[in-house]
Amino acid sequence: MADEATTPESTATPEPQPQVKMQVLGQFIRDMSFENILAQKGAKGEVKPELKVEVALDAKKRSVENQYEVTTKFKVNSANHESDEPLFLLELDYAGIFHIENVPEAQLHPFLLIECPRMLFPFVRRIVSDITRDGGFPAVNLDSVDFLALYRQELARRAEADQPSGTLSN
Repeated sequence: MADEATTPESTATPEPQPQVKMQVLGQFIRDMSFENILAQKGAKGEVKPELKVEVALDAKKRSVENQYEVTTKFKVNSANHESDEPLFLLELDYAGIFHIENVPEAQLHPFLLIECPRMLFPFVRRIVSDITRDGGFPAVNLDSVDFLALYRQELARRAEADQPSGTLSN
């Protein structure tokens, strides 16, 4: 008789969410520039390079269903620590084409700007290393990029930009 109290509704388990599917369909250098300023102007005194790396991200929907293009933009600037004279400038826009399924709409934007760049980063690191080495400098091995922190910083920057000037928020 105890079995009668158990109904199919009470023992049913919720249907599992469909598995997220991500596939890299292609990746490519969209734009790249390397300027060896040191070779053009010559070095004066001792050279102690100091690096500055800037990262920007962009994502857009493609015309094909479930396809997105994500672009990572890196600007690596090296200047002499002593004189602040520029040594080299490397600008790299590296893009990937992704097929993504089963990501809820509310989570798609962070997925595109966090997970997709993580997939592209090892290739960007290799390109930056090769280009700087081939350009006559020690190979630059980029530190890992925390794309989650970068995403949060961008959200905070946008929220601050949306604030009317002259008002304070609580």
